[in-house]
Amino acid sequence: MAKVFLGLGTNLGDKRNNLLTAVTNIEEKIGKVTSLSSFYETEPWGFKSDNSFLNAALCVETSLEPVAILHIIKEIEVEMGRTQKSVNKVYADRPIDIDILLYDDMIIKSEELTIPHPLMTERDFVMKPLVEIAGDTVHPLLGKKLLEI
Repeated sequence: MAKVFLGLGTNLGDKRNNLLTAVTNIEEKIGKVTSLSSFYETEPWGFKSDNSFLNAALCVETSLEPVAILHIIKEIEVEMGRTQKSVNKVYADRPIDIDILLYDDMIIKSEELTIPHPLMTERDFVMKPLVEIAGDTVHPLLGKKLLEI
């Protein structure tokens, strides 16, 4: 089984419920959620909005391949009301955003998917919850524990 770390974010509607619903969907469709961070309230990153975010990170154990997980999380986002994915760093308010941060120590760079997530280390709203649940995990490209980054 692979250990996959996902980042979750929401800034529309019942944010706490959105995160809990996403966790339930992930457990039903991807695998066993083995850890879930606290929920962190954060300001929007990369765009202006009156709506703050609620962010979390989780670890899920799965036998699914990375691209299969990507397709499932896109389906979950749509089911939860997300109408568009950010393109070319154009961000907008959204009921849920789910990103694959790490998949074991795998490194993937394709048109469809990049793992580790290329912007994760630049975003406190990703790193704080991720370090909470996986501080000793080594970033496969940087060779440092997440806690040290």
